[in-house]
Amino acid sequence: MTAKTAAGRDESAEARANDGSVRDGATETGPDESGDSFSAGVNLKGSLREAMQAPPTVYEAVGGQPFFDDLVDRFYDAVENDELLRPMYPRDLGPSRRRLAGFLAQYWGGPPLYSDERGHPRLRMRHLPFAIGSAERDAWMAHMTASLDAATITDGHPLPAEIRAAMFEHFDNAATHLINQPD
Repeated sequence: MTAKTAAGRDESAEARANDGSVRDGATETGPDESGDSFSAGVNLKGSLREAMQAPPTVYEAVGGQPFFDDLVDRFYDAVENDELLRPMYPRDLGPSRRRLAGFLAQYWGGPPLYSDERGHPRLRMRHLPFAIGSAERDAWMAHMTASLDAATITDGHPLPAEIRAAMFEHFDNAATHLINQPD
């Protein structure tokens, strides 16, 4: 059995998808256009679970749902032209875009709309019908990494390094966890 957090996340799945730790240290800063330093205002000390539940959440720090919609749109724009991944998706990518954006928003501290609509994420179960090997995982990660690299938060600043690193780590672990075919 697994316990759900207040935000509707499955704690054991979260533990499997993350090693439970995030780089220690205060929020990283970087120069904005004027050369002044910028901070996301999110402290990612301690476990990822603790960091995600402490205000402000990553969801709030990146500007809410529009950030996740943009991230997922860039990702699916790349998938549309990927000969390896495209056959795994339905003809109409709209519902897939909405589900992934909703899942990611909820996972990073947003409202539990994904769980309200779809129940437990059950990522591995939902992906079992698809043959996912290292090549598929690597293609998925390449598109998601490119989308992360292009991401900005709603005030126009680049995605803060500590948030990007935490998201990359989550995507990398989750994508690896979904491999169901030997190489």
